[in-house]
Amino acid sequence: MYRGVSSINLDAKGRLAVPTRYRAELQDTCERQMIVTVAVDDRCIGEKGCLWLYPLPEWEKLEHTLIKLPTTNKTAVKLRRFLIGNASESEMDSQGRLLLPEKLRKFSGMDKHIVLVGQLNKFEIWNESSWTDKENEWMTGDDTDGLEELSSLSF
Repeated sequence: MYRGVSSINLDAKGRLAVPTRYRAELQDTCERQMIVTVAVDDRCIGEKGCLWLYPLPEWEKLEHTLIKLPTTNKTAVKLRRFLIGNASESEMDSQGRLLLPEKLRKFSGMDKHIVLVGQLNKFEIWNESSWTDKENEWMTGDDTDGLEELSSLSF
């Protein structure tokens, strides 16, 4: 399970260095094979959105779910085109670096300063200033949409 927030700098080639604490697990679970794609989450979509980074086995689970969606459903077709069409394979090198494709960096407004946010089975990659803005928005906002659906959870 991936958790926590790590501040990272992209290098001149658009690579991020995966934090050391995740490297051994990623080697064991996916042999450093990762998939990066655009996020399809309303929190992440916008002028400066975020990307999703999946270990290959988790990505394959998602693909098996997506292939079952009806091809006659316009929303399902759009989702599949957007998510799968923008997916890019990326292998973590021996120094723990992953290349973020230029198209995805531009799409999500990535610059030198980014954050890697653990999301249990995947990571989100955010432009650092966008993450800070969203974090402040969530902390000061009064959006309770969907809260009743989570009322049975105990923390």
